[in-house]
Amino acid sequence: MADGFSLFTDRSIVAMRVGGELRDLATEVTESDTVEPVTIDSEEGLSILRHSAAHVLAQAVQRINPETKLGIGPPITDGFYYDFDPAQPFTPEDLRLIEKEMQRIIKQGQRFVRRVVTEEEARAELAEEPYKLELIGLKGGAGDENGESVEVGGAELTIYDNIDPKTGELCWKDLCRGPHVPNTRIIGNGWSLMRSAGAYWRGSEKNPMLQRIYGTAWPSKDELRAYQTRLEEAAKRDHRKLGKELDLFSFPDEIGSGMSVWHPRGGIIRGEMEQHARRRHIAAGYHYVYTPHISKEDLFWQSNHLVNYKDDMFPAIHLDEVADDDGHVVKQGQDYYLKPMNCPMHILIYKERSRSYRDLPLRLAENGTVYRYERSGALHGLTRVRGFTQDDSHLFVTPDQLQEEAGKVLDFIISMLRDFGLTDFELELSMRDDEKDKWIGTDEFWESSTDALRQVALASGLKLTEVPGEAAFYGPKIDLKTRDAIGRVWQLSTVQVDPNLPERFELEYTGADGEKHRPIMIHRALFGSIERFFAILLEHYAGAFPVWLSPVQVVGIPVAEQYGEYLDGVIAQLHERGVRAEVDHSDDRMPKKIRTHTKAKVPFQLIAGEDDRAAGAVSFRFRDGTQLNGVPVAEAIERIVGSIDAHEQVSTAWTE
Repeated sequence: MADGFSLFTDRSIVAMRVGGELRDLATEVTESDTVEPVTIDSEEGLSILRHSAAHVLAQAVQRINPETKLGIGPPITDGFYYDFDPAQPFTPEDLRLIEKEMQRIIKQGQRFVRRVVTEEEARAELAEEPYKLELIGLKGGAGDENGESVEVGGAELTIYDNIDPKTGELCWKDLCRGPHVPNTRIIGNGWSLMRSAGAYWRGSEKNPMLQRIYGTAWPSKDELRAYQTRLEEAAKRDHRKLGKELDLFSFPDEIGSGMSVWHPRGGIIRGEMEQHARRRHIAAGYHYVYTPHISKEDLFWQSNHLVNYKDDMFPAIHLDEVADDDGHVVKQGQDYYLKPMNCPMHILIYKERSRSYRDLPLRLAENGTVYRYERSGALHGLTRVRGFTQDDSHLFVTPDQLQEEAGKVLDFIISMLRDFGLTDFELELSMRDDEKDKWIGTDEFWESSTDALRQVALASGLKLTEVPGEAAFYGPKIDLKTRDAIGRVWQLSTVQVDPNLPERFELEYTGADGEKHRPIMIHRALFGSIERFFAILLEHYAGAFPVWLSPVQVVGIPVAEQYGEYLDGVIAQLHERGVRAEVDHSDDRMPKKIRTHTKAKVPFQLIAGEDDRAAGAVSFRFRDGTQLNGVPVAEAIERIVGSIDAHEQVSTAWTE
């Protein structure tokens, strides 16, 4: 028998997998165990590093103020957080003091030591920590999206002790599932605290408001600096900031939280996105449908949304009640709900008449606006809103058509996203795991549908990660992720296999054998939501959209007032070719006009003075400040139209 320390001496290895389970390096293993190293730069290794940093943060806070109560501290994308209940909210000066204390703890090299405890022992040891006591009751079945699984997600309760390496004394302890890095010194200097904010305990507004400190941690100082540089670039590209600067959209208080309005320029971009997608869908055999924004509650009981999703739906609207002249109710009213999904209504379209196998696959598409009650703290510009439009599609297929149709869907998604300038993709296949009670459907269905999606994903040639246990309870799915211009990964499109709703709604088709059969549904969101996808594109391009999407594609700038009429003629010719163009006839001087339209991210500025007018030419000025002079008007028009037709992102001058 040996422990992980004797098996692995490479300092980049921070944990290990024993029989597929993550374990600390100090875990004892036998010769029969299958042991794999977990490096600090792997996804799992980074999570362990960040969770360990969260423990150091919590220890530092309680060293400075022992009365502060502890919440939870999970790793998150690119970092970690820890929730606290302090006497007073944290200030920037508090964060600086906490960072200094963290540095001392890290330098000390305290060992993380795992200890299994009973529920009674845990309650006795953590009697002064009310939030920990609440979590102890969740043992075994814990671990929802609020991060409790980092503490009590396993089958047993464990406490991690931080031990002084010189004296062996206990420095601090925390309820935790683990694993952790061997000692605090491994955390190194590639970390930083970011900010503090309020956060409801366990994500519910019914619970107390705690103070959350966010941090980030990386294997090295250089990687930390690279991340901080990405954050600085992301701040410049923030779609909320650009949306205001470029006059694209807003969120009026008079309408309500999480409800956007689109300004004329934003509307142009959105319209181009929708129209391009519509043309592509129709060419691919999709049929556009339209459905209401609201429905009687019976529909959502049948679809099961009111069972599993009610907290995320807006409250019911009670309608249709009829009373007589004396005020007595003679007809009971009904509850209506704003729709959170389009799929139940698409199902009703399918069900409106009999279907044959010859009708399948049936591909229905809709830009359908849906409404979800996002909590106030979760709202974030256009990426998390309460009313948004899904470019939703639902495909009804026979079991034999599933793999072929899923392949067409994935190819279509990738092709469409490339139209919008996204090119770096990877896939995740969400599958069921071995916990039988979590899933419905036969083993045969799961095996065949999962393999169908796997073959589709492999045929794409993209990087594929298989994720057991992350499927919907009724079927597997493929998620497509894309990387933007500054390296951030966004989860966009989904291909979800669903035999459940056809069963709930008793959908049928007549097969070639003359018998009734149940179709399978494929849920397919290409953009996810138009609002979120718009925000991603806005940040990807930093507001400098490709010419075909730009709200204003060309601005004419006369060197002096007398050349305005000449440019009016050029712009009129562009209008005839469908180009969005205008002449700046303002009283501003030419240099200011150039600055104004450069700041507005206009792709082409056409400048004209005496030499240009005399030669029937214009001078091009591009977004990056380069210029191409003396281009004949006819040639200039063809170049502009060609750029639009080619969906080009023009940032430099054309070569001669």
